[in-house]
Amino acid sequence: MKKEVISHCPVCHNELTITKLQCEKCQIEISGEFHLSRLSLLTSEQLMFVELFLKNHGNIKGIEKEMGVSYPTVKKMLSDILISLGFEDNDDYDDYSEDQPLTRQEVLEKLANGEISFSESVELLKKLKK
Repeated sequence: MKKEVISHCPVCHNELTITKLQCEKCQIEISGEFHLSRLSLLTSEQLMFVELFLKNHGNIKGIEKEMGVSYPTVKKMLSDILISLGFEDNDDYDDYSEDQPLTRQEVLEKLANGEISFSESVELLKKLKK
């Protein structure tokens, strides 16, 4: 039975380095210092979320339906994953600014793509009327 690779030391929680690779067929062994990919740093739950995210082509509404959770929960999970991967969580990319308000069409597209909730779209559309 194959075991899943762990990415952090169970004692000190430091990132682990792989030092040996072996081919099951010919038994050749390669020694060295090999690092895990960023995705290997994610928990199994986070990896399942990434797979679900890809399956739904990044559509948050689809993820909400499949997981049975709310929009803020999906956004929080996505933010946690970005932080785990070493990225900054700049969650302001979905927000509109007063300097460059979204057009009516952009608001409706964001709503259709599940990027904003119905109530958020109503608020944005109200601001466009002012």
